[in-house]
Amino acid sequence: MSDQDPGGLPEVVRPRRRRLWPWVLLLAVLVPAGAAAVAVEVVAGELSGEGTRPLRITYEVTGTAEDVTITYPTWQNGFLSTARLSPRTLPWAGETRTRGFMNGGSFAVTIGASGGAVACAVTVDDGTVRTATASGAFATATCDGF
Repeated sequence: MSDQDPGGLPEVVRPRRRRLWPWVLLLAVLVPAGAAAVAVEVVAGELSGEGTRPLRITYEVTGTAEDVTITYPTWQNGFLSTARLSPRTLPWAGETRTRGFMNGGSFAVTIGASGGAVACAVTVDDGTVRTATASGAFATATCDGF
C-alpha cells in the first residue's frame, strides 16, 4: 500500500491572514506618547522663557505690633534661601530681584508675645499681589502663592 492520497486532489493553501490587533495596540501606545512629548516640549519652551525673565518682588509689613518676626524667600546667584529678621519698628519694606520662574513663595509675619496687629503685602512685577492680616499674640499673617 501507498501513503499517497488516492483521490489525487491538491491541497488548497490559503494565505495567512495578518493580525490587525498588534498594529492597533501599537498606535494606541504611540499616539498618546507622541502627544505627551509635544506637550512637554511646549511647556519646557514656556518655562525656559520664564527662566530668563527678570522679576522684582517687593515685601511690605505694616501694623501696631512691636515684636514681629519676618520670614521671606530670597534668591541669590540662582539659589533660593530664606531671610529671617525682627525689625524694631513698623512699617517695614524689603525688595529682592531674581530671574526666572517663581511660584509658591511664602512671606510670613509672626507677632510676638506682646500682641498687636500686622498686615503683609507682596507685589511681583507682573502685578501679582498677595495680602494677609493677623492680630493677637503669636498670630501669623502669611502672604503666599506669589
